[in-house]
Amino acid sequence: MSAKQKSKAGITHDGLFFSEESLHEMHDKMLFIRRFEEKAGQLYGLKKIGGFCHLCNGQEAVCVGLEHASEPADYMMTSYRDHGHILARGSDPTAVMAELLGRAGGIVKGKGGSMHMFDIEKNFAGGNGIVGEQVPIGLGFGFSSWYKDDGRVTICIMGDGGINQGAVYESFNMAALWKLPIVFLVENNQYAMGTSLERASAETQLFKRGISFKIPGMKIDGMDVLEFEKKMGEAMEHARSGKGPMLVEAMTYRYRGHSMSDPATYRTRAEVDEWRSGRDPIARLQAQMIEAGLATEEHFKQKDKDIKKEVAAIAKAAEAQPEPDAAELWTDIYTDPIENAYPYPGKVN
Repeated sequence: MSAKQKSKAGITHDGLFFSEESLHEMHDKMLFIRRFEEKAGQLYGLKKIGGFCHLCNGQEAVCVGLEHASEPADYMMTSYRDHGHILARGSDPTAVMAELLGRAGGIVKGKGGSMHMFDIEKNFAGGNGIVGEQVPIGLGFGFSSWYKDDGRVTICIMGDGGINQGAVYESFNMAALWKLPIVFLVENNQYAMGTSLERASAETQLFKRGISFKIPGMKIDGMDVLEFEKKMGEAMEHARSGKGPMLVEAMTYRYRGHSMSDPATYRTRAEVDEWRSGRDPIARLQAQMIEAGLATEEHFKQKDKDIKKEVAAIAKAAEAQPEPDAAELWTDIYTDPIENAYPYPGKVN
């Protein structure tokens, strides 16, 4: 294949062209997130990661497709299933792994852990530990952009459980009233914290939840990264053009339990295997790229080996870092430190 032919190589999906370079980039990032999360699960099993730990295995297409559909300046905040999103945003993976391990070099100095990842340089506002809390926070970010007219869109991500929180609908109302540049994204992995959507929601078509507030909605296949980027791009343009918020429901599936402590006995192994074997986002993109002549099975096997080595090296480097100094307990509490208040006398040796 000549250089000129290669520059035009790619896949056109529903009218949107994806270059060979962008396809490989999306594939590699999804695979990296998958292997990163698997390593996190291993470290948790070895009791090297403490507290809660929520993995996104199976949901990688949403993380990566969203990043490709947005701009670096756009704001993003999500729930506590945040590893995949902050990695897709481009944050330092060693710092993310170090945060999981509670190390000083963590993305928030080892003080946030799995559920509270933040990166101001990447405009990533969490990792939020209270179900649904990121939605009114996202409302504030969206209001700021509307007020400043800075051209940014706020992407506020929640789950199919979080959307039932009352503050979500207060936020919907205000966002619609002021036509704020926000895309509310629901990652519908169908089981929330362990209860199926059908048992928990009277309206299971979650993209319709904004109708009362005149917020348009759409449902996207969250297991197809090309489809997700295409449709999410339309939602982003809607919000960025001044038309107000949009509600997007991404149909996806988590292969692991809600958290590492969840045995997921509320669903069958056959159901999980069906999603893994028939709808896996990484395998789907690989098949599309092989069919288009953009890669081979051997290439993907080697790439997987390379990424596994990379993740192992990241984990090793993160584990080698020291734990935070006790004095860090007194930092990042107030923007303007209170004179003579820290450290509190006699409380830190």
